[in-house]
Amino acid sequence: MPKQTVAEQYVDLLARAGVSRMYGVVGDSLNPVVDAVRRHDALEWVQVRHEEVAAFAAGAEAQLTGRLAACAGSCGPGNLHLINGLFDAHRSMAPVLALAAQIPSGEIGTGYFQETHPDRLFEECSHYSELISSPRQMPRVVQTAIQHAVGRRGVSVVALPGDIAAEDSPVGGAELAIPLDRPAVRPADQELTRLTELVDAAETVTVFCGRGVAGAHAEVMAFAEKIKAPVGHALRGKEHIQYDNPYDVGMSGLLGYGAAYEAMHECDLLLLLGTDFPYTDFLPRNVRTVQIDVQPERLGRRTQLDFAVWGDVRETLRCLIPAVQEKPSRRFLDRMLNRHVHALEGAVGAYTRNVDKHTPIHPEYVAAVLDEEAADDAVFTVDTGMCCVWAARYLTPNGRRRILGSFVHGSMANALPQAIGAQFLDRTRQVVSLSGDGGFSMLMGDFLTLVQYGLPVKVVVFNNSSLGMVDLEMMVDGLPPYGTGYPHTDFAAIATAAGARGIRVEKPTEVRDALRAAFAHDGPALVDVVTDPNALAIPPKITSEQLTGFALSASRTVLTGGVGRMIQLARANIRNVPRP
Repeated sequence: MPKQTVAEQYVDLLARAGVSRMYGVVGDSLNPVVDAVRRHDALEWVQVRHEEVAAFAAGAEAQLTGRLAACAGSCGPGNLHLINGLFDAHRSMAPVLALAAQIPSGEIGTGYFQETHPDRLFEECSHYSELISSPRQMPRVVQTAIQHAVGRRGVSVVALPGDIAAEDSPVGGAELAIPLDRPAVRPADQELTRLTELVDAAETVTVFCGRGVAGAHAEVMAFAEKIKAPVGHALRGKEHIQYDNPYDVGMSGLLGYGAAYEAMHECDLLLLLGTDFPYTDFLPRNVRTVQIDVQPERLGRRTQLDFAVWGDVRETLRCLIPAVQEKPSRRFLDRMLNRHVHALEGAVGAYTRNVDKHTPIHPEYVAAVLDEEAADDAVFTVDTGMCCVWAARYLTPNGRRRILGSFVHGSMANALPQAIGAQFLDRTRQVVSLSGDGGFSMLMGDFLTLVQYGLPVKVVVFNNSSLGMVDLEMMVDGLPPYGTGYPHTDFAAIATAAGARGIRVEKPTEVRDALRAAFAHDGPALVDVVTDPNALAIPPKITSEQLTGFALSASRTVLTGGVGRMIQLARANIRNVPRP
């Protein structure tokens, strides 16, 4: 092999690990690596406006593919900007390798210009964070970083001084194996025997699913059919389990709807499948509970368990389905399905009443129309805040659509950057960013990245001139909203000035045509929808005793309005309930 610099070897290792692009902002200590990317046939440099966007974009790419993605920042402030997006990627279990360029190696520890210590700074948001201080550490440090990111599903960070990057790497030793496929994990036989006994002993069982059921839809359905179990889900489980699900009883949690909460609390046995559901107020305390997860550190950290099972959800269920006895009665399942329909019918009117006349526009209506008009294989990226409410209530999964958000880290401004990463993967696939005006304006500069690369992302801005979720949080706490308002901004005009298609919508009758025009546009487009800032105002007669915290009062009292096409799915399921 011809002699390579450290930077060239780094880039070559990334390419061999399946990385196709590196997101970042060029500069000083990073320049040798960027130049190596320029000269490499298999890698593309994606120039963003802010390094936080680079990390979010890489995280989105990794979530959609399950493969390694990469980003980079120059020394000091450059790589510090990566940290928020890396926190999100790490908490989302996205395999991302971040390059944190460092000041000249001989100056480290002297308080030099732009000096930081990225190998320390990124420890909390990575499985591996290490400084390369000598060419002799190549390629083993990079190999180790890749193995941590891929094997443990999360972030690895390599800090690399610019002068070291420009030096020659050692000859040989670069052909180390890089395992890229994750093995399946099944529980031990004794665990499966105990799990079977618990399921057989319970008269009624409820299944609650998180993101860990990805790829296990068929197994969950077969298991639910055999034991006559209602199936609920957390927000991150929605896209993987709600579609083609005749046992669906909705979602629990802050944005919950339907009968999932009741099904979890009224069963004899609750099975938590692949979920790290954090909201303990929604988990039962007097129900026998079993958790199945491939990440052993997650077992039992949210609620007390009667039994913990270490294994992939799919592999565990494949072993469990033939072993358990079929339940003879559907009574509990049918009762929960009926309750689910009743709960949804009581809420559905919030987005159907006078929507063609109400201005400012109901955001629920916008989300419902968007769900109808978007492609069957669309990728939706969702800003934290009220956009999460709309995504949870109105976006209908079908097994082909994907929904990404900062669902664990809860960062503002994630939707646009994640849309960039999603669209780079496939320019022919529809990518839609559901952006709040607060989140969009925070990282609005990278709308120019869409224009620069001609990425056909469609940005739908829910423009209520406020931080709507923060308004809600303050009111639930009995506080008047303060510091949450924004001046009215015409984001469509800004998009047009930037060279994209901008469409301003102020009347509900214009919503559908505006979305269709944006989707038909061959390039980036922004639909700026002026929505009602009071769409989820608190009812005036809630007592202070009822305001026991956002977890219970907001989701069960305030956020009960509207559920989109989910009422249709629930009604379809209830038609399958046998009549006496």
